[in-house]
Amino acid sequence: MTDIATIYKLSLVALTCALQAYGTTCPVLECWFVQERSGRGGGVAAGMSQEKSLLFVRTDPDDTRTGSKAAPPTDIVPARIYQVTDPGASLCSTPLHPPEGSIRKPKCEINPFLPQPSTVQWAAPLTDSAHSPIYLQADWFSASLQGLDGQLRLSSVMRDPTATNKPSVVLSVYSRTASVHSRLGAPVVLDCGFWTEFSSPLSAVGFSVEWRYQFRGEGHLVLAYDGKSDRLAETAEEGAELDIAALHQTGNASLILQEAQVRHSGTYICTVYQPYLLAQVAIDLQITEPPSLSVSPPNPQVLFPGQFLTLQCEASGFAPLPVDLRWEFQGADGVVRPLGEGRMSGHRVGSDGTFTQSSWLEVGQAELDLGRGGEVTCVAVHSGGTRRARVALSVVGAMGPTVEDSMAMVAVALGLYGLIKVVSWTFSSIGSVGRVSECKKEK
Repeated sequence: MTDIATIYKLSLVALTCALQAYGTTCPVLECWFVQERSGRGGGVAAGMSQEKSLLFVRTDPDDTRTGSKAAPPTDIVPARIYQVTDPGASLCSTPLHPPEGSIRKPKCEINPFLPQPSTVQWAAPLTDSAHSPIYLQADWFSASLQGLDGQLRLSSVMRDPTATNKPSVVLSVYSRTASVHSRLGAPVVLDCGFWTEFSSPLSAVGFSVEWRYQFRGEGHLVLAYDGKSDRLAETAEEGAELDIAALHQTGNASLILQEAQVRHSGTYICTVYQPYLLAQVAIDLQITEPPSLSVSPPNPQVLFPGQFLTLQCEASGFAPLPVDLRWEFQGADGVVRPLGEGRMSGHRVGSDGTFTQSSWLEVGQAELDLGRGGEVTCVAVHSGGTRRARVALSVVGAMGPTVEDSMAMVAVALGLYGLIKVVSWTFSSIGSVGRVSECKKEK
């Protein structure tokens, strides 16, 4: 836990140094302002509208520079050009800076935001008072951003008390890893951090953190922490925890899974609550385990003329689906030839959520032209990596005799000839002795 807190402290130091080096240079963010269209009576919304907008970001509210000397595009109305103050510099992060001349841009969306009390039990104590503070009487916006190459997901809540399109960020929640891959059984850290404006009266009340799991329309609470009461909510998720000390010291709200299981694959939503405010980011977790591969029978095999040999390849303990099983043959000449995928089985699910699948290959001498033999290899191609399993194969009576075969046949022929001569001499000797005996009897 201490290591994670140290990493966050070093990140903050690096961010501070970067801001000092680059001054107030922050990206000009091109965004979409999305809101509901006005209804046509009866208070019914008429769909959503979106308008192009620009965010000129600065970290110092007294800095009058906009960050760009170019005139705003003519297709953006002045009402959608915002001078944003972000003392936490979350909007100045490197992944939000596209390379010079690049057509790739970070994704950005702005929405009107309505502060309201939270009803979840771990955040409800933040708004025990029945009266909303005067601080809430302002224009509020939320901004959701995705950095280049999935290096950042950011959600910010901004307040504009004067309705002059000069909002200030009061809450930011971010993750530096939009997508995480892990091996089965390994510890996993899902990165989430937050920053709050310390001068805000809402910041002094406290905060709450919630982690939820979402997969194919279904979800559940993984972990929740009431920062005001310093209490964790009771959940059924084992092996999930927060570093509470780092949470209070550096805003490190990362979720720690002690041992990754297949069931952990899905989307995790990190939500940070302040009184009347919330911001959240989503992180995708994929548990990827390559297959264990085996071929049976495993021992070197001998194939005789007219015989068929059945080989089975089993890929087990892998996740997720699918796996691509295929066969190859490498002869004595070193040339590799594909033998196809064989006869595939359906996949089977183990108690730990991993999968098993098999392939069978029938090997015949004449049909496959295997020469005098070589290696038959089963290849499993999976998102977690490629695996191979081999079995040696010898072929008898293939493609005529070799020099060794010819020498062996000559030796056999000579041996047979010698044996025939010995037998012939033996029988001749026995016949001669018999005739001599008969002649002696006649005399």
